[in-house]
Amino acid sequence: MKGQKSRSGVSGLIGFEGGQIPLTRRIPKRGFRHTQFDHLEAVINLKELDARFEANAAVSPKALYDLGLIKKSEHLKVLGGGELSKVLNVQAHAFSASAKTKIEKAGGKIEILKK
Repeated sequence: MKGQKSRSGVSGLIGFEGGQIPLTRRIPKRGFRHTQFDHLEAVINLKELDARFEANAAVSPKALYDLGLIKKSEHLKVLGGGELSKVLNVQAHAFSASAKTKIEKAGGKIEILKK
């Protein structure tokens, strides 16, 4: 036999379909896949913290997970939506500028967690 298949190393061509365009190139590619930016981030507003927690409570990702507000593997960011009328000690991975000022204005404390 002569030709391509008679040469050594050619029998193991994975995905070779005899000269036609392979299936992986024929099907459409959609979406943006870049794993560097693929992280789960949970956001929560101050109005939800004000409604769910008592005064002087410690708000942590574990406490929010126990209430069912976030998933366990998420990066938590607190946003400044709504008003805060209670003193809360909030632990999160990130805070917006308005959330920081509102928590400190109410007399609460902020603790930034490492990623």
